[in-house]
Amino acid sequence: MTVAPGDRHVTVVSPWYPTQMWPFRGAFVQTMVEATAHGCDSMTVMHCDRWSARVSDAEDRAINQAHLALLPRTKRSSPTVGGATLEYLPVPMPVGGDFAFVANRHAATLRAVFAGTPIDAAVVHVHEALPSGWAVLEHLRPETRLFVTEHASFLEQLLDEPEAREMYDKVLDRCEHLFVVGDGTRDVLLKALPRHAGKVSLVANPISFTEPRPEPVTELRRWLFVGGLIPRKGVTWLLEAFAKCHAEDPSLTLTIVGDGELGTQLHERTAELGLETAVTFMGSVGPEVALQLMREHDLLVHNSRWESFGVTVVEAVAAGMPVLVTRCGGPEETLAGIEDAAGELVAVEEDDAALVEGYRRLRDRFPDGLDLPKAQQVLDERYGYPAVAKMHHRVWFE
Repeated sequence: MTVAPGDRHVTVVSPWYPTQMWPFRGAFVQTMVEATAHGCDSMTVMHCDRWSARVSDAEDRAINQAHLALLPRTKRSSPTVGGATLEYLPVPMPVGGDFAFVANRHAATLRAVFAGTPIDAAVVHVHEALPSGWAVLEHLRPETRLFVTEHASFLEQLLDEPEAREMYDKVLDRCEHLFVVGDGTRDVLLKALPRHAGKVSLVANPISFTEPRPEPVTELRRWLFVGGLIPRKGVTWLLEAFAKCHAEDPSLTLTIVGDGELGTQLHERTAELGLETAVTFMGSVGPEVALQLMREHDLLVHNSRWESFGVTVVEAVAAGMPVLVTRCGGPEETLAGIEDAAGELVAVEEDDAALVEGYRRLRDRFPDGLDLPKAQQVLDERYGYPAVAKMHHRVWFE
């Protein structure tokens, strides 16, 4: 049945969404869908998933031509969270290519899917103006309202490219509103495109506060890291800091959840430090497994160099776990006013000293110097599902 654009039907388009291969990638989009689908007549999620490979130009042209020809017959739908429907759309992509090229490749995929017909939705909400916003522009009815959520960590590099910046500008011309998850992202955006200041505002990633941990944390011994094993996450310095703290207290353990380019290096360094029995590498896991691990560990350690929001930090507090995190942009905003209640914030430094000293301070004032119930209450009011859903429904439909 065709959904009339006047109904409360929402189409969400995103380059990120959990898959079997990458179960934690795009989990923040999935939680947004779960929080907001209730209260809509229906919701369709279109996940345009980038498939990268090293191929020649001739091979790339042949692959893309075949993909676009077959896509209308091979695209598949499945149920997802909140009663929404998920449409999975692979986007073949050669390794390399600038941001404009990537956005145009996404646009070609949607062009093959819609074949000249508009999106039947009152609201289209995209995650990332490029590639998703650019990809949907030609498929919008005049009356369809377009919204954008921007949380790309590479936004500054994207806007440094003239063609990509021009494309981004056109997306903002068409959209009703652009949501960012932190002041850092907003500052980068408005420095490049200041005329759109009136359309930009902050909105949180939704976090569930409904799953309490079985027992409260009593000792800060079981450390947990959840994130990409990439330089920006500072995980190499985290491992060095753990080694020093473990030398002071051999009962400490560290669980590392995630994959990335530093995986081999981290395994080798763990062996050099003689910490094979104290450090566990879990690889990528699904969101539910990650949240369960938070309820089973004592301390989230998040040593990122930069974050636009820092979903993991809020999820950890929601799971009843103190946090030891860097002042990397997002956490000092999300934890504003409850820093000491939730844990310890430390400076971003290119060594392990700040993290080691931060752990010692946190350990010395735990548990009386923290107030996790207060932190949970404040964060639930800011980022809980009901609060974020209410905001989205208000702007989408009212």
